[in-house]
Amino acid sequence: MGRTRIRDIRHRELIDATVSAVHQRGYAVVTMAEIASLAGASAASINYYFGSKEKLMEATMRHLMTLLKQAMLERYATAQTPLDRLNAVLDANFSDRLYTIEQCSVWVQFWSSAPYVPTLARLHQINRARVTSHFRAELGALLSPARRETVRVALQSYMDGVWLEAAQAAAPLQPARARAEAREVAALLLRSNSQG
Repeated sequence: MGRTRIRDIRHRELIDATVSAVHQRGYAVVTMAEIASLAGASAASINYYFGSKEKLMEATMRHLMTLLKQAMLERYATAQTPLDRLNAVLDANFSDRLYTIEQCSVWVQFWSSAPYVPTLARLHQINRARVTSHFRAELGALLSPARRETVRVALQSYMDGVWLEAAQAAAPLQPARARAEAREVAALLLRSNSQG
């Protein structure tokens, strides 16, 4: 395994600081100086490593998307059936590493800004298409064509709603409970829409 470069360490520190600063101050108003201060750096270092606040925000969003992708791959590795894989999609979206108040807050703020920031809009489209594709693939083996899209929309809307509430939570989140509740919602939707 190769050594971690100073540049990579600094990138990660600035991304972690961005998550904290955006959660505390808000995406629209947070400054590079505030982010840098949380990272124990200078605003000039953000320019040096990322080029601009917008590029740092894009890198932060890419980092969160990578966490989601890693969580998905970990869970897919042990999934045996279409239902296992559907649950893997749900579980990944509420993984311990991703489902925190800070990260939910940042995620929701970025997506609400996406219509006005082309780079974030593109990332939003990529992420949405990825999640939609996973749901469609697994629901295709579980439901009739006439019902699977309704269930997919319901599940994605459910996840979005839970994340929106989590972004405003006053107490620490409980990822294991969120995963169990998401599985229960999926089971209810599958039962009520099953063929037969």
